[in-house]
Amino acid sequence: MTVSSIFFGPDGLLRSGWRFGVFSALFFVAGIFLGGIAFVLTSPLDIESGPGSSAFLFVNGVLMTGAALLIGWLCASRLEGLPFSSLGASFSSGWLQNLVIGSLLGAGTLSLAIAIAWAFGGVSFSVNAAGSSAIIQTMLLSFAVFAAAGAAEEALFRGYIFQTFDRSRLTLFAIVLTSLLFATVHNANPNASLFSWGNTFLAGIWFAVAYLRTRDLWFATGLHVMWNWMQGAFFGIEVSGLRELVPAPLLTETDAGPAWLTGGSYGLEGGIACTVALLISTALIWFVPGLKRSGS
Repeated sequence: MTVSSIFFGPDGLLRSGWRFGVFSALFFVAGIFLGGIAFVLTSPLDIESGPGSSAFLFVNGVLMTGAALLIGWLCASRLEGLPFSSLGASFSSGWLQNLVIGSLLGAGTLSLAIAIAWAFGGVSFSVNAAGSSAIIQTMLLSFAVFAAAGAAEEALFRGYIFQTFDRSRLTLFAIVLTSLLFATVHNANPNASLFSWGNTFLAGIWFAVAYLRTRDLWFATGLHVMWNWMQGAFFGIEVSGLRELVPAPLLTETDAGPAWLTGGSYGLEGGIACTVALLISTALIWFVPGLKRSGS
């Protein structure tokens, strides 16, 4: 083994581990800088501000999506000679179909998890009496927040990091690594537990399989955004421990437990109803034909 072979593969390209390091270092620096910009932009607004506020999460999500795609494109171009379209974020043939199918399947998977919890007496729902104006405002604003945050997480975890290992025929490693990172960053959320970590890891596999079937980020983003939005804005359930983002959901949830079934104060991601729904949905995505590969 030569010194050169430590850094470069037989194809003459920087090895995927080093490419991952380059991307991560650039994104870390950009994340600190852009997080500061998001705080500065939202703090003067006459609304709730700060790192946990809706305004901050929306602006930060938009900026982080842009950063993940821009840095991913730079790394793909400079380190692998690939175009921006390699990231799977272009408006290529099939993107809208994949986004719509992903959104519908995300809504269906979330509904399945709720149905399981409801069938065993864990949750029940009533119509929120907050008034139509408050409910509509909550649904619109929360959609913007969840869309920005979901797009950012998919661009980061299923974007260049995942794809550069996948191109090196390290697909299983890419799935495990990105799912570990995805689950671990959610450990900072309120009421997180080992169970919620495991379900979030499983969700990372769900999104990774969605990417592998379509080779674009649209399908996985549809899954991600619709799961979060419907859970919070429609059913009034905490989204990964967060409730403040949806002050007036369409329905009000009553959680009778047990927490191992319903997820308790963390939301569905903390319970086994989520586990079963994600396993079924992941198998469905992997085995059912008909999904359109981006650009085909």
